[in-house]
Amino acid sequence: QVQLVESGGGLAQAGGSLKLSCKASGSIRGVDTMGWYRQAPGKQRELVARISYGDSNYADSVKGRFTISGDHAKRTVDLQMNSPKPEDTAVYYCLQRRRDVDYWGQGTQVTVSS
Repeated sequence: QVQLVESGGGLAQAGGSLKLSCKASGSIRGVDTMGWYRQAPGKQRELVARISYGDSNYADSVKGRFTISGDHAKRTVDLQMNSPKPEDTAVYYCLQRRRDVDYWGQGTQVTVSS
């Protein structure tokens, strides 16, 4: 069984910083794509950032503030959140994809206060 465990969520002040981490257990297989998604109450789950080997992309709303990094072989992926805003408050989910199979983490709450 593949399990993705997110950590690092919690409370943050606007203008501060927060780092989310995701680690896979139960498998040593590498992945093709890793990313972070988030879902706020009443909203659809949306892409925050994604990395596929050396190529990364971000949602427009987080460009210049968040940075994604990871190791595809070790199946670890981090999201450095600098200058978070209250609008960034959501449950953040880690995604790892190998070929056409998606694996999701359980989600970690991020709350940003102004």
